[in-house]
Amino acid sequence: MNIYSYSVTKPNGEELKLADLKGKVMLIVNTATGCGFTPQYEALEQMYEKYHDKGLEIIDIPCNQFGHQTPGTDDEVHEFCQLHYNTKFAQMKKSDVNGVNELPLYTYLKAQKGFAGFGEHKLSKLLAEMLSKEDKDWNKKPDIKWNFTKFLVNRDGVVVERFEPTADMKDMEEKIVKLL
Repeated sequence: MNIYSYSVTKPNGEELKLADLKGKVMLIVNTATGCGFTPQYEALEQMYEKYHDKGLEIIDIPCNQFGHQTPGTDDEVHEFCQLHYNTKFAQMKKSDVNGVNELPLYTYLKAQKGFAGFGEHKLSKLLAEMLSKEDKDWNKKPDIKWNFTKFLVNRDGVVVERFEPTADMKDMEEKIVKLL
């Protein structure tokens, strides 16, 4: 199986087949509307507007698994993103990214790029402490650790990088530009 074998569901129930995005650079991100990282929507939208015509697709998958920071219906999540960030990139149905009900796409993504640390962000230590309270081996598992984890997929469908929410958005943008 490869990335093009998967699809995700839009809020209206239609399927977005990733095979329809062959030849595009994809950034797949699990999002939240009430998280300290939610302002990343602004940078994501700016990148989308700047690079969409050059082949960038952003796939927004809202998720309520981390601190219940995505309450509300799919319509309410969409309304929030429109009102606060005027997002134009594809937003999917709220879904799980870990556990028994995780999207098969996320099972694949995590198998391609596991967790490699939070880096030197001001919130890295706080996230590590919080996660270690729930699972002493949290950092050895490929699971998504928090909202706004991003997977970068090149034009050939290869998952080339995983960015934790603590990753520098400018560094991520530079890597996207190289793939375009």
